[in-house]
Amino acid sequence: MAKIKIKQVGSPIRRTKDQRATLIGLGLNKMHRVSELEDTPAVRGMIQKVRHMVEVLDA
Repeated sequence: MAKIKIKQVGSPIRRTKDQRATLIGLGLNKMHRVSELEDTPAVRGMIQKVRHMVEVLDA
C-alpha cells in the first residue's frame, strides 16, 4: 500500500483527551515531528479528526 507522511504543526495544549490520544496513535506527540504511516481508511479518519493540528506532506 501507499505511505502517507504527516507532520504535527499544532499544539495539543488545551485540546480534548481524545484528540491528544489520536496524535499519539499517529506517532506524533511533539511539534514538527513527522510520521510515515500506511494510507488506510483508519489513518485517514484519524487525520480528519485532528486536521487542525497536522499537515499532510508529499509522500
